[in-house]
Amino acid sequence: MDTAPVWLWEALDIAFLVGHTALMLFLILGWTTRRTRPWHLVACLLTAASWSLLGLRYGFGYCFLTDWHWMVRQRLDRDMPNSFIKHLFDTVTGLDWDPMFIDILTVSSFALAFILTAALNWRDFRLTRRAVKSS
Repeated sequence: MDTAPVWLWEALDIAFLVGHTALMLFLILGWTTRRTRPWHLVACLLTAASWSLLGLRYGFGYCFLTDWHWMVRQRLDRDMPNSFIKHLFDTVTGLDWDPMFIDILTVSSFALAFILTAALNWRDFRLTRRAVKSS
């Protein structure tokens, strides 16, 4: 793929930007509807595993999507911070956000979404089980 045309690398850069942003939005908001809650819980567990288990090898908070996106941007001779979220905030606002602030915002938002999805999935499970028993 090293001989791939520049337009392909550009397309990959855009695909990572759009796809990773969509995943982030799902991780923050996926708990809000009952239909998406089970998938949201799975996505949160996979994200937590990447951050922690893969983080044992690559550093806490490691995200393979960010790593792959970084490789694409490196191929395009474009810089990218360690955090995709910082990259996104910087790109959207044109500002240079403080990396520590972004890390705290990221972890706290994820923790809140994870707690909400765990609690609501548990509630949904109990309600479904109760409905099955009463019928």
